[in-house]
Amino acid sequence: MKRIINSAFVVVLLVGFIGFTGCSGVSEEQMAELEALRSEVKALDKEINGLKSEKAALEREIAEKNAKLDQCAKEKAETKKNLEKLGM
Repeated sequence: MKRIINSAFVVVLLVGFIGFTGCSGVSEEQMAELEALRSEVKALDKEINGLKSEKAALEREIAEKNAKLDQCAKEKAETKKNLEKLGM
């Protein structure tokens, strides 16, 4: 998230710098830098979305495993209770 904010900040600074450099327009080099920064921001957005998807999948997996652990604990307690009834 910090990388996106930093990249966006750089883009804003670059655009501001371009605006303050004068009325002569934007050089090809500046446009290339701006396009490179835009591409980087898009790539970082894509990476963030991928990581969010991965996080959601991992959270689902953890929830499933926790549910299985809870079920095992219930079955263990029930088995222990039944063994105590049998006097073992």
